[in-house]
Amino acid sequence: MWKKYKEIKDDKDRIIKDIEKARQKTFDRAVNLLTYKPRSVKELQARLMEKEWTNSAIVEEVIKKLESYGYLNDAQFAKNFAAAKLRQKPIGKRVLQQKLAQKKLDKETIEQAIEKAFTDAPEAEIIELAIEKRLRIKGKPTERTDVKRFYDFLLRQGFSYDLVSSKMREIAKRELEQDEPD
Repeated sequence: MWKKYKEIKDDKDRIIKDIEKARQKTFDRAVNLLTYKPRSVKELQARLMEKEWTNSAIVEEVIKKLESYGYLNDAQFAKNFAAAKLRQKPIGKRVLQQKLAQKKLDKETIEQAIEKAFTDAPEAEIIELAIEKRLRIKGKPTERTDVKRFYDFLLRQGFSYDLVSSKMREIAKRELEQDEPD
């Protein structure tokens, strides 16, 4: 399903008759959008600017008010988002960084959220979960092409090349040890 984005007009093209009414309407829309899901400041700002009955000054005012109430906090949003993504599915730092960047967060906030998320759950533990799940679903890779697919799968999940290489060597070593006769 394609999402239609409205063309956002410049402030000079916006005509606001009743500023107080526009301010209240913008605030109500912001609260409504935040009840559906948490959003970053820039994400909310973009959604609010879609409407013609508001302007950037009103949107900034509403965002400042929401920040003072504690409803908007990019650092907390990023940390919660990162932790939730890691709980949903084992992914590496690179993929998590891309997902956070899509939320229109600044680099420093993204880096802090990733650092916190991988402090709580180290990447080595997360890749183990991804490996276990893949082995459960696809079974042990037997042919060279299966091993390549497994390797590529882990790289696509955002895990670093070095980490994937070391884990794949461990898997191969375990396989050899299990195959050796006593």
